[in-house]
Amino acid sequence: MPAMPHLWRTSVLAIACLLATDSAHAGDVTVAVAANFAGPMARIAEGFTAATGHTVKTSAGPTGKFYSQILQGAPFEVLVAADDETPKKLIAEGHAVAGSSFTYAIGVLVLWSARPGVVDDQGAVLASGRFNKLAVANPKLAPYGAAALQVIQARGLGDAITPKLVTGESIAQTYQFVFTGNADLGFVALSQVVVPGKPVTGSFWRVPSSLHSEIRQDAVLLKAGASNPAAKALLAYLQSPAAKAVIQSHGYGG
Repeated sequence: MPAMPHLWRTSVLAIACLLATDSAHAGDVTVAVAANFAGPMARIAEGFTAATGHTVKTSAGPTGKFYSQILQGAPFEVLVAADDETPKKLIAEGHAVAGSSFTYAIGVLVLWSARPGVVDDQGAVLASGRFNKLAVANPKLAPYGAAALQVIQARGLGDAITPKLVTGESIAQTYQFVFTGNADLGFVALSQVVVPGKPVTGSFWRVPSSLHSEIRQDAVLLKAGASNPAAKALLAYLQSPAAKAVIQSHGYGG
């Protein structure tokens, strides 16, 4: 992971100071979180509230849609994105605080079916044609969807698979397409399939990172949260050992 900008480097002591907020001064922070990270974020929010007294109000969805909403004045204070480009654009366009972005996770793409034995450990099912519908997230809104299309092209299967594609607005909707059987298989996030404490449903192929661009997921402080101590404390907590343990337990790299 690249070094964080000097302005945003935080030592363990600095993080501890930010988190040691007097509960009498506890506040709220409104967060837009990428759909693939909704599960881990819920657990992280619980730990954050226990540590600081601050409460987290989250909305989960596609990063591209949140970008448009932020430009239109949506009152989000923190963006926990599914890519690193959106936070950069928001900073460049004056909607986020310069120096506040950092990579909190590296996303892992999987090809998944809700049924056992459908997806093999090499992803050969893609070329077999033995499926009717393949679900992907909207590549214009969701980085995991863009990565999925890169995998299909890398395998030389664009012409064969394109007629079978079903597009979800977000990676969460894509997962639902497969889970409900509306699609035989789909490209989703590993964090949706491998959930700590729960058995894995169906079958999946962990896609080699060499087949698509790295899914570097960044968080950023938005201008609406620039004066909110709870927003700054949340971003500090997201870099803490407790949060990193949750992130890694859900299968993210980084």
